[in-house]
Amino acid sequence: MMNTLAHYSEELWKISQLPTESALPRVARFLADMVADPDFLTSKVLPLLEEARDAEDWYVASRYEGEDDAYSLKVFVWPAGTGTQIHDHSSWGAYACAAGSVLEERYDRLDDGSLEEHARLKKAWQLWWSPGDGASTVLPGNGGIHRVGNPGASMAISVHIYGPRLGEIDGRDYDPSRDYVCDRRED
Repeated sequence: MMNTLAHYSEELWKISQLPTESALPRVARFLADMVADPDFLTSKVLPLLEEARDAEDWYVASRYEGEDDAYSLKVFVWPAGTGTQIHDHSSWGAYACAAGSVLEERYDRLDDGSLEEHARLKKAWQLWWSPGDGASTVLPGNGGIHRVGNPGASMAISVHIYGPRLGEIDGRDYDPSRDYVCDRRED
């Protein structure tokens, strides 16, 4: 039985070296297989369902960073009623649901990006993701403005993989009520 997320490192490194248009379909297939793997579910997902029983906010339960920041793999725990703010990433990304269900909302940017700290957004679509549904993918920057959360009544767990960053920041956070956007740096 595999004990760590490092078990997947060789394939993830190969995917991270591909151009975005080639990496996204490969990482989507990889993630769909990963969250369906009984060893992964037994070692990484089931223990989290018990551990996070009393959690009040979403969090990253496990993280594995590839060599030279080529990629990062994160396991997110989503207690009922939690979710991210609207954001994007400075890399391509993909995620798949391993337990429960999560809701993804995607946004289109309506302005041209010429005004600092200003962004007008419009919700483009929303989709529920559950185990067996495959993986959602996002492009870097304006091509992947989204929000993920669990507005349902029970715990959810999702696995996210991000490719290499394309710049100094990790992404941007958006507040459509104020047409506001700001850079985000994570530790």
